[in-house]
Amino acid sequence: MKKTFAQTLAALAGLTLFATHMNAENFPAATAKTQLATFGGGCFWCMEAVFERFDGVKAVVSGYSAGHTPNPTYKQVCGGDTGHAEVVQVEFDPAKISFETLLEIFWEAHDPTTMNKQGGDEGTQYRSIILYHDDAQKATAEKAKAGAAAKFKEPVVTEIVPLKQFYPAEDYHQDYFRKNPHAPYCVVVISPKLQKLQKKLPMK
Repeated sequence: MKKTFAQTLAALAGLTLFATHMNAENFPAATAKTQLATFGGGCFWCMEAVFERFDGVKAVVSGYSAGHTPNPTYKQVCGGDTGHAEVVQVEFDPAKISFETLLEIFWEAHDPTTMNKQGGDEGTQYRSIILYHDDAQKATAEKAKAGAAAKFKEPVVTEIVPLKQFYPAEDYHQDYFRKNPHAPYCVVVISPKLQKLQKKLPMK
């Protein structure tokens, strides 16, 4: 059966919308020289502020992953019913900073022994999680978790799961600490965390 001109235009429009949707969901994109890593360790404002301060990290995007609700909003994720965690997707240059080093930063940047909780932030959206992009990342993450477990008194509860989908968070969440350094959460939570990490890790 031949399609009408209107039907053809509708189909093309649908493909355009689909392509746009997919590009947005997979931002940032790895290049020939960079790779992606995805982590969740409490509020994504904190994790984003931490990873942005290391040489070799090209971009950090806050978002949602590991849940079952497509295109979730911040309000939905905070409700705890989407299954998603607040995560950051890190684009990095492996010639300057390795995935192993990113994992070291991850363990230092949060408490991987508290179930669904980081400081005053509570809920499944704040769980500790590593979302691997390939089998090599999976093996590295599992080895790193075993090593980290020896350093903590309590069991490490970090999930290690495959990345199935990444949804960038709303624009106002991106670069939140840089744009809002004097906001109460930034002053009380993020700044002290960065100062503490500065003493342990070679940050910018």
